[in-house]
Parts: sequence; structure tokens; C-alpha cells
Amino acid sequence: MASDFALFLGEMMRRPTEVVAIAPSSAATARLMTRGLERTSGPIVEIGPGTGSFTKAILESGVAPERLTLLEMNPRFCAILADKFRGVRVVNRPAQDIKMLGLTEISAVISGVPVLSRPTIQREVVGRALDVMAADGFVNQITYSPQSPISPEMQQELGLTSQKLGTVWANLPPARVFQFSRQRH
Repeated sequence: MASDFALFLGEMMRRPTEVVAIAPSSAATARLMTRGLERTSGPIVEIGPGTGSFTKAILESGVAPERLTLLEMNPRFCAILADKFRGVRVVNRPAQDIKMLGLTEISAVISGVPVLSRPTIQREVVGRALDVMAADGFVNQITYSPQSPISPEMQQELGLTSQKLGTVWANLPPARVFQFSRQRH
């Protein structure tokens, strides 16, 4: 079986509009992306799992496979993910379809979908996730920019607060992880 990097590179060349990162995320980035999952008890949704570096960390954090749903647009990645992570629900649909999964009270969304400078995607992905999320749920979002991947204006529109969880300099490219949750009134 091809390495995750070789598979990732091949799919990036075949489907450049779907695979936009230059390499799978590092284990350190995956651990940062899963911060907070130990406090959850409801369903977890990962969007844009690619070859599964975050998926592996989610399961290693103690999340039972039956609590985890993966939304991936690339059919080849879906087949690999279903084979690699038995018991996890793998759905070949875009992140915008999260409301159509029949899940409610989602505890967390782990997002590898690039949303920086794309307000429509921010609204369609994060906004729709909020519609099915528990009141204390959160979205952990990766970015390769030093700034928040969701602008202050969009955070205000969606009623979000943000917290930078950290930077992983050893990732290629360096990755930052932000956590978004609903504003408390």
C-alpha cells in the first residue's frame, strides 16, 4: 500500500481543487487539532480528513469509532479511510452537507478544510456546523496563516469567539490551530 504522503501527493496532482495542502499534517499538529475532545461525549465530525492523520489522533484521544463521522469529498480517500478506520462512518460528501447527516448535538468539528479568505466557505461550513452543534460544542480549525482563519467580522456574524490553541512549527508548512465556539451571553 502506498504511503500516506505518496497517496496525498498523487491525489493533489489529480484533484488540485480538492487537495490543497502540500503534505499530510504532522502527528504534533494532529494532537493539537484534537485538543478538547477529552471533554466531549457527543458525536464528533471531521471534515476534510484526507489520509486520516487527524482521524488517527481523534481515535487515540479516546473517541469511540462509532462517535466519529468523516466528511470527505475525494472518493479514493474515502475508500482508504473506511479501510483504515473500522467502525468510523465515512461519508463521501462536502462539509456543507453536515446538516443532512442526521446528527444533532455534535460535540466538536475537526476541520482540515481551508477557510481562510473564503467568507462563503466559512459561512457554509462553520455556520452549518453550528446549526447541529451542542451549545458547548466547538470547531477546531487548522490554518497556515498567522492570523485567524475566520475574520473578526465573520466571527461576529456567526456569533463566535476564538482562541488560538497553538502553532506547530515542525509541520510542513507551519500550522496554527484555532478553536471557535459560540459566544456566551
